[in-house]
Amino acid sequence: MRTLAILLSSTILLGASQAGSASAGEVLHRNQLAQTIEIAQGQSDAGMAQADLAQMAGEDDNDPLEGLNRGVFEFNRVVDGLLIKPVAQIYRGVLPQQAQDSVRSFLRNLRSPVILVNDVLQGDMDRAGTTISRFLVNTTLGIVGLFDVAAELGIPFHDEDFGQTLAVWGVGEGPYLMLPILGPSNPRDVVGLTSEWFLDPVNLYFTNKRDEDWVPWARAITRGIDARARSIDALDELERTSLDYYAAIRSLYRQQRANDIRNNRSEGEPVAPSVSKAAVTLPDDVVSFRK
Repeated sequence: MRTLAILLSSTILLGASQAGSASAGEVLHRNQLAQTIEIAQGQSDAGMAQADLAQMAGEDDNDPLEGLNRGVFEFNRVVDGLLIKPVAQIYRGVLPQQAQDSVRSFLRNLRSPVILVNDVLQGDMDRAGTTISRFLVNTTLGIVGLFDVAAELGIPFHDEDFGQTLAVWGVGEGPYLMLPILGPSNPRDVVGLTSEWFLDPVNLYFTNKRDEDWVPWARAITRGIDARARSIDALDELERTSLDYYAAIRSLYRQQRANDIRNNRSEGEPVAPSVSKAAVTLPDDVVSFRK
């Protein structure tokens, strides 16, 4: 069971070439699949024109390994087409929307401790308070997170990961990377995601239980399937309308990560109210990860 779960999680967590992102992008936790999915959904809903995507592709893409990355991207697309997307379609067809929403709400609630730690590390105590409030409300009134009662009460969800925290501390992102199965990333986020995979309290608890150490992988698989199911239409449309699908995914991913790091603030606003980036500034090459 554990071997099968590991194999499937490595495949399901970001097939769509990231395809195409929560938080393995859960398999290493902050599933980049969920991120790119949210990006694609937002841009598709906004009706981004091909010309806009082409213009983004011409911007500084920080992609010195583009040849290799494109090869990995095509591999991910094959895996997605053969396994991930078909499974996601079955998931979407079998489960009613309310059940899918409960799955996502439950998984988000499990992630609350990681979000809280990163809120605090970034010096954002307001968002830390929001995270605590959401966890208490959804764990109790929401029946261990199956229902997002907090959102209905005006306490919105937000996500944080250690890659964002490193960015707030001044660590450079490094070159753009397209990872097998996991999809779009960079060295800074790889370090952050790997750290969270091993430090997530839920993962730690079940990993240390001999007969239940498959649970983190099952959690990763479920998040990957749910995220891919929600992205099917948006990613299909993005691929259909893009002059260069790889470049579109790359540009959207980098824009969204920059926005996540700023917590949706405008360019000129400070990233965190209580932490000075200048206090912890490291050179861009502090991370030398290569996949």
